[in-house]
Amino acid sequence: MNRLLCAGTAAAVFALAAAAAVQANEQTPPAPSQSIRRAGEQASTVGPAEFFTGRVRVDPVWPADGRINASGAWVTFEPGARSAWHTHPAGQRLVVLSGVGLTQQWGQPVQTLRPGDVVWCPPGVKHWHGATPTTAMTHLAVTGTADGKNVTWMEKVSDEQYPGK
Repeated sequence: MNRLLCAGTAAAVFALAAAAAVQANEQTPPAPSQSIRRAGEQASTVGPAEFFTGRVRVDPVWPADGRINASGAWVTFEPGARSAWHTHPAGQRLVVLSGVGLTQQWGQPVQTLRPGDVVWCPPGVKHWHGATPTTAMTHLAVTGTADGKNVTWMEKVSDEQYPGK
């Protein structure tokens, strides 16, 4: 009789535990997991002539979204190519991957960039970046977004402002 009572109690406890686990699974969202955005899933684009001088290729890496409020892109500037003056409402980091580049903050001297250099462009600071006159440059641009906007474009960098021209 004790064995029968123990077996019945165990079966009841097991059934209650199983029901509780099912209910918990229905209420608990799935655990977060990694996702992979495969290289080549997003097409390269040409940097628009309205915002760039020379040949510029933009390879989107990831968009800003609810997980991280910053986009990423590899930007390749052919020799002599450069952005127009611009600002970022939430700032931007540039990580130079290859080549030799240039950057300038409004009112400051031009700075030379080499692979491994990291540039922080604070929110609202007017600047430009690009390649040297003789060497291409590729950087990873990580650009913050504020109110759905990540850049304010301004006038182009003139040949007189660009070193070596």
